[in-house]
Amino acid sequence: MKQLRLKVLTGLFLVAGILSWGAARLWDAVGTLPSVPIAAPIVLAVIAVVLTATALSLRARLKAQRERRPGAKGVEPLMAARAVVFGQASALVAALVAGMYGGTGVFLLGSLDIPARRDQALYAVLSVVAGIAVIAAALFLERVCKLPEDDEKNQAPAA
Repeated sequence: MKQLRLKVLTGLFLVAGILSWGAARLWDAVGTLPSVPIAAPIVLAVIAVVLTATALSLRARLKAQRERRPGAKGVEPLMAARAVVFGQASALVAALVAGMYGGTGVFLLGSLDIPARRDQALYAVLSVVAGIAVIAAALFLERVCKLPEDDEKNQAPAA
């Protein structure tokens, strides 16, 4: 499997942020800007917790399997692959969502004197932070599920 590239995630974040900022400016000029839902940071935080719990569980099972503990429950390769795909998909979506709310939050910074806009900016910032937590948890999960042979293939041969 190909690993997630931080450059791709950063690019998605930036492009989504710029497009969201432009759309927020346009939408505000035409009508009322849609609100940032309070559930957005909560949902992203729950996804980050699920990814982290999955990574910690798999790491413990892999460690027990490597140490050949009696009764240790191993990790099936297909299960690890599914976990990595779940993490990668979550990271890509989180980069887009965090960029979208980041762009909206940047737009809202110009009107913090309005209490409703201040709350919306806060929700947007919390969504960006939670999105970054999802990305970090997904990268951790990917690292946990990485095979030792993958490290050997990526290293240059000794001279």
